[in-house]
Amino acid sequence: MANSAQARKRARQALKLRAHNASLRTAFRTAVKKVLKSIEAGDKAAAKVVFQASVPVLDRIADKGVFHKNKAARHKSRLSAQIKAMA
Repeated sequence: MANSAQARKRARQALKLRAHNASLRTAFRTAVKKVLKSIEAGDKAAAKVVFQASVPVLDRIADKGVFHKNKAARHKSRLSAQIKAMA
C-alpha cells in the first residue's frame, strides 16, 4: 500500500493511465479486426477504404507508445498484403 502522499498520487495516476491505455489498445485491435472482416467479406474496394481509415489509428496509437511502432508497421504490412492478394 502507498504510504506517502506522493506514492498515493502516483497510484491514482497509474490507474487513470492504465484505463486510458486499455481503451487505446482496444481501439487498435478493433481497427485491425474491421480490416480483417472486410477482407473476409471479399470486397477489395471496401477493404481498401477500411484499411485507409485504420492506418492513422494504428499510427497514432503507436506514436503514443501503447504499442511499439514496429508492431503497428507489421500489422499494416500484413493487412496491406492480404488486401493486395485478394482476387
